[in-house]
Amino acid sequence: MDCKIGIIGGSGFDRSDLLQDVHDVYAGTPWGDPSSPLQEGTVGGVPVVLLARHGRGHTLSPSGVNYRANIHALKAAGCTCLLATTAVGSLREEIRRGDLVVIDQFIDFTRKRNNTFHEYFLPGENGHTAMAEPFDAALRKILCQGCQALGLAYHPRGTVVTIEGPRFSTRAESRMFRLWGGDIINMSIATEAALANEAEIPYAAVGMSTDYDCWKEDEQAVTWEAILKVFGENVRNVNELLLYAVASIAQTA
Repeated sequence: MDCKIGIIGGSGFDRSDLLQDVHDVYAGTPWGDPSSPLQEGTVGGVPVVLLARHGRGHTLSPSGVNYRANIHALKAAGCTCLLATTAVGSLREEIRRGDLVVIDQFIDFTRKRNNTFHEYFLPGENGHTAMAEPFDAALRKILCQGCQALGLAYHPRGTVVTIEGPRFSTRAESRMFRLWGGDIINMSIATEAALANEAEIPYAAVGMSTDYDCWKEDEQAVTWEAILKVFGENVRNVNELLLYAVASIAQTA
């Protein structure tokens, strides 16, 4: 078994009871410190590394996350693939609260992120990373199979719009994102996916729908409290899916 799986935990998932034999690793990188110490352990004998995207206790705003340091630290720790969890708002009627979305595309609406490792090119270096399919197909297939096997309500694909944050969208912005073809919205995944692709680490993300953003006028507009409530009620589903995915990745490694 030649794999070490990195898990990037999003809002409501900054620590995990999944891991056994847990210990913290404090990793520095050329880009600064990652969001949190790396929590290393095993899941069913499979080596796993958990990183809390927003820091333990959710202390970092979306634009305050050092995405470059996070991806670099996970790669330096020997991770051969990355799975990410994230709370998302739904831009589609059919994506209900609590549904999972195995993301396949992103639209990057951020403005001030360090979203590349290539601040300059070395002679002969090509830093233009292909991004037509930013999420690894094999990992996405495993996540979809896990949702099916566990009987979870899920959507096998979806385009995420990543906004800067930490504010939520205006109603006009939310409607615009729907017209663009967005299915869900969050504040982190596009940046993270782009950097994982540059670092050549297979990456996949599962979003949990917690709200309808603010486009749906017969629903209450999104609030942070509502997000945490729905995520807390459904975190067990995400845990079960990750357990399934870790075992499946190890079997195919």
